[in-house]
Amino acid sequence: MFWEHGYEPTSIAALTEAMGIRPASLYAAFGDKRRLFNEAVARYQATHGAFSRAALAEEPTARGAIERMLREFAVAYTDPAHPPGCLVISGAINHGPDSAEVEEELREHRRRAHEAIAERIRGGVNSGELPEDTDTEALADFTAAVIRGMSRSAQDGATTEELLKVAELAMRAWPRERSGHSQVRPGA
Repeated sequence: MFWEHGYEPTSIAALTEAMGIRPASLYAAFGDKRRLFNEAVARYQATHGAFSRAALAEEPTARGAIERMLREFAVAYTDPAHPPGCLVISGAINHGPDSAEVEEELREHRRRAHEAIAERIRGGVNSGELPEDTDTEALADFTAAVIRGMSRSAQDGATTEELLKVAELAMRAWPRERSGHSQVRPGA
């Protein structure tokens, strides 16, 4: 419900109906709507969001890690088994003053994801994979903007194939690997 409708528009009544429980059971288990939302975000990150951390850790190059991430986002964001897009990106877009802290928490999740991307890019520069003059922060900002755009596009009905084309175009904007660079990940 949070993923589909966002934090603020999702009522306790809608949550308890979707969960097949009474409000008292929700309050007993989670305390309040906000704690339930926090649990939902944690679960989302451990399941639907886990592949991005895996791509950053497992791919031998920064370019390969980001390309894999974008391709996997294209598939995940359009999977008909769940709402389109990303809960962490869209969960509190439309919020009032009472939900500002929820948006701030989601912003912090996005900031940490951005930092993980930037760190992987810095690793690519340090290893010699990417040119020394690569603006790692700008490239991380660009990548994060593409990810947010892909999420919104999925919510607007974009197909997997359309988002895969976006991912392909985004990778064309990336600096090319330096010739003769080893494909071994730094520290591996």
